[in-house]
Amino acid sequence: MTQYRETNKVALTVALLVVAILTILLLLLLFLTEGMLLWHIIVIDILIFISCFLIYQYAVEKFINKKIKLIFRTIPRLRAGKAQKEKFLRNDSIEGINEAVIEWGAKQSLEIEELKKMAVYRREFLGNISHELKTPIFNIQGYILTLIDGGLDDPNINVDYLVRTEKSINRLIAIVEDLEEISKLESGEVKLNLVHFDLVELTKDVIEFLEMKATRNNALVSIDNKIMRSVIVRADKKRIRQVLINLIENAIKYSDKEENKILVRFFDMDENYLIEIKDNGPGIPQESLPRIFERFYRTDKGRSRDMGGTGLGLAIVKHIIEAHDQTISVRSKFGQGTIFSFTLSKTSSI
Repeated sequence: MTQYRETNKVALTVALLVVAILTILLLLLLFLTEGMLLWHIIVIDILIFISCFLIYQYAVEKFINKKIKLIFRTIPRLRAGKAQKEKFLRNDSIEGINEAVIEWGAKQSLEIEELKKMAVYRREFLGNISHELKTPIFNIQGYILTLIDGGLDDPNINVDYLVRTEKSINRLIAIVEDLEEISKLESGEVKLNLVHFDLVELTKDVIEFLEMKATRNNALVSIDNKIMRSVIVRADKKRIRQVLINLIENAIKYSDKEENKILVRFFDMDENYLIEIKDNGPGIPQESLPRIFERFYRTDKGRSRDMGGTGLGLAIVKHIIEAHDQTISVRSKFGQGTIFSFTLSKTSSI
């Protein structure tokens, strides 16, 4: 059965109604008036029906077309030329256009919410970066002013203040370098040097590199050799070393027990290996987990800054893993410990 548009349905209904009323009147005239035949009534009905249908169809379509134009002007995504508007009128129902408008409104609401979140993130980011930069800058300013005001001639403080100034300068340099690295990773400027290597051997190298720091924090870093002795992956060895250093060093820094244990484990997952770095440290509050990879985000701002670091380490880690088209996640129970997990592509041989 032929499907009419709403405008045709309205015009057809009105035309039929008018013809029905006129037919009744004409039939009355037929019985009351001599000389009028039945075919006269049929011809008149047909002419009236055609005229009414065309007039009402034009009027209704003109009215609907005006409303559609308002929709096209209001909604940028639905702005189109004459051909596109005619397509809407010919093929789409009013309900269809209404659904399109509702869908557009929903998408706009989502975009607005996303923009609001981004605005909050930008404000927090600017506040965090200003604080991270302000601390070493004010330290440098204080030490230098003290030295200028006579401290330079005081052997009890001059060398000490110069050393502290150097530390603050190094902290500023580290922040700038980390920001530059994140920018390069995000823009795709960093080209990964993908090679085949044994991740277990690299992990042993990183553990040895961090051994003194682990000893100072009463932390024992170990590899679970029971699972597998060799893990051959295809990745950028230098970047993955950076990832391991950052994650293991974080676990060491936040150690808060007399016996702190950090365990590195490897799991075979068909095409990938899953690497887990587990600690029995203080853990991360649940409300902080979704934001743990954000730039400058710290769960305990005062304590984190006292321990050093730029606040960009986990953000860099996330970008490095994503640059390998892999994923990283974190699970934690506050007061019980944390597990960072990431995947790397498996390969058969070096």
